[in-house]
Amino acid sequence: MGEFAHRDPLRVMPDGTVKQVNLLTGVEVWTVPGRADRPISEPPASPVSLGHGEADRWCAFCPDRMADTTPEKARRVCTPNGWRTLYGVLPSQWHDTQAQFRRIPNLFAIVNYSFWTRNYGYHPPQSVLARCAQYCADPQGRKHVESLLKIRKTASSPAEVDPARLSDAELAQRAIGMFASGHDVIVARRHFVDGATDSSQLAASGTLTPKEHSEYIGFTVRAMQELYEQNHHVRYVAVFQNWLRQAGASFDHLHKQLVSIDERSQETEQELVRLRANPNAYNDLALNVAIQQNLVIAENSHAIAYAGFGHRFPTVEIVSKSPVCEPWLQNAAEQEAMSALVHACHAATGIGVPCNEEWHHRAPDVDLPMPWRINLKWRVSTLAGFEGGTKIYLNTLDPWHVRDRLVPRLHALRDAGRLATGLSIGEECPARYNSLRYNPVLQH
Repeated sequence: MGEFAHRDPLRVMPDGTVKQVNLLTGVEVWTVPGRADRPISEPPASPVSLGHGEADRWCAFCPDRMADTTPEKARRVCTPNGWRTLYGVLPSQWHDTQAQFRRIPNLFAIVNYSFWTRNYGYHPPQSVLARCAQYCADPQGRKHVESLLKIRKTASSPAEVDPARLSDAELAQRAIGMFASGHDVIVARRHFVDGATDSSQLAASGTLTPKEHSEYIGFTVRAMQELYEQNHHVRYVAVFQNWLRQAGASFDHLHKQLVSIDERSQETEQELVRLRANPNAYNDLALNVAIQQNLVIAENSHAIAYAGFGHRFPTVEIVSKSPVCEPWLQNAAEQEAMSALVHACHAATGIGVPCNEEWHHRAPDVDLPMPWRINLKWRVSTLAGFEGGTKIYLNTLDPWHVRDRLVPRLHALRDAGRLATGLSIGEECPARYNSLRYNPVLQH
């Protein structure tokens, strides 16, 4: 089980110091008393009044600035007949529908197209090549691609040929990386809440309706599945959301990112070691400890949320109880249950708290079952020399304070009709041991 699996995961010292160990990863965290009650929200910058139409063109992700982003792979729209996904939208069609969520390649990818072609001889599917050719042959599409290539050329290789001199076929060859990208961004429509009058009124995960958030999660899950299907060299698709600049966001505009990589993370490898020794590890070493320590925050039929322990930042863990490990193979009710808890925890956290949303799932090449988990990490402290030298991390909030901050807010939000139905909060939760049914033994 490793050198730390036998340790007490939560220990309160006589002076109030809380020592935590994550039994899945080995991360050691201390929480020093006297710091938990300080504000964790970032004070907003001096708000600026929004003029007519400014809310839709505030940043490059806004709907009136679609020319500033790469050609979208897909968009999710709400019609009188329900929600639909549209593919192959051309610039002349950008405003024919209102995109609630858009899937666009990252112009400056973490792992770019040439990484896959040079290292693995990757060839995009014919459907992607055809989409690129169609877009570059369209007059407005060509103009859009030329402008993006010029931006990238200026940033990296100023000596490259002017894209305006290329034929449509040559342009498509240069631009294919924007269409076959393994680093996608899921952009929400709103920068600010509808009707906002100043720049402090940001639209965040928690300001979406439960249905909008469910579509946001589902659209992201489908994008993850397609990234795996279109490139068999991909071993893991990392999914994350950075909210506010202090958490790494380039724009304070709601968006998630998906990055295809060719190896599993060190954390995943460590978890697999624990899992091979104990197939029930995610229950025994995480959820069951949280239940015993009264850290459960909320629960519904298919998911459970609790205050995590042994994390570098205060963390809420939302875990699927489904026996199906791959998010894209779960049924609609199971996906919606995860979305409902993630949405509720974001809403209770508030838009002023910088946070990262990190997804964890079983990759296609993993032979052991691993539950789908989403961690919300509040970026309310800065790592410094003490952590670097000792590998003991100072966390400003212990798990019980995280629970106590969220539970009352969840009750208030539910009373106001802001949350999905079917949600149990705090002491209402069944909180049964071994609730995670990823373990085949527990499925019976």
